[in-house]
Amino acid sequence: MFLGYNTNGFAHHRLGDAVAILAELGYQGIAITPDVHHLDPYAEDHRQQWEAFRVAHQSRNLRWVVETGARFVIDPRRKHQPTLLSPDSADVQRRVDFLCRCIHMAQHLEAEGVSLWSGAAHPERTQEQQMRQLVEQLQRLADLAASHEQRLAFEPEPGMFIDTLEKFAELYERVHHPAFGLTLDIGHLICQGELPASQYLMQWKEVLWNVHIEDMRAGVHDHVLFGEGEVDFSDVFAGLRAADYRGGVYVELSRHSHAAVATAQKSLDFLMPFLSPL
Repeated sequence: MFLGYNTNGFAHHRLGDAVAILAELGYQGIAITPDVHHLDPYAEDHRQQWEAFRVAHQSRNLRWVVETGARFVIDPRRKHQPTLLSPDSADVQRRVDFLCRCIHMAQHLEAEGVSLWSGAAHPERTQEQQMRQLVEQLQRLADLAASHEQRLAFEPEPGMFIDTLEKFAELYERVHHPAFGLTLDIGHLICQGELPASQYLMQWKEVLWNVHIEDMRAGVHDHVLFGEGEVDFSDVFAGLRAADYRGGVYVELSRHSHAAVATAQKSLDFLMPFLSPL
């Protein structure tokens, strides 16, 4: 396994500057969150931007994933909207179009996958209606990902329709696609009380394609600095080793962009001892 960093934690930096800083600090992977100023998928010259970015950083030997959690990249007025669960079909297609663009980007950058989530549930619709809609859209996206030599890594997210690994298990069985696997956020396990983390890391090791990490407190979905929450990092890294996880462990501290460089350095200093050989 190796350490990476999500560019949503460098929201006030140019993307090229963020990548250069993270590489200089010693991170080996970058989780790119395409956003209005970071490889905007809706820019008229987006493909030229992708190619320029790829060429500029190909000598750094970094590994990449593409994250799709930008807050206002689709709708400037509504955070994280629309979603795959939106009741309006046109809105669903807007989210699908965005995710398709991210899959194309991932292929162009030779990334290791695309991470995504469900969106929030709608109380006026039944659980089964929403599950069927989500499964249908994810199967279509997984087909596209496979045709582009990419994988979809789905993240259970507190506050969303699929918020726990128990619910993900049903989704995973119903999507039933070789290009569909799991993004596991360590803090979310603590927030949702799915403990010990090592147990779930082992349980899902066969389709564990992407890992997010930060500190967090039980019952509170707030990504906090390492050492300020309740995560048992010894258990987490023991679980990752037992699962023989070979992918990236990406720091996700999007609310700390005001101190991005210092936060990235402190995060590296905190986590590196857990990666050292036993």
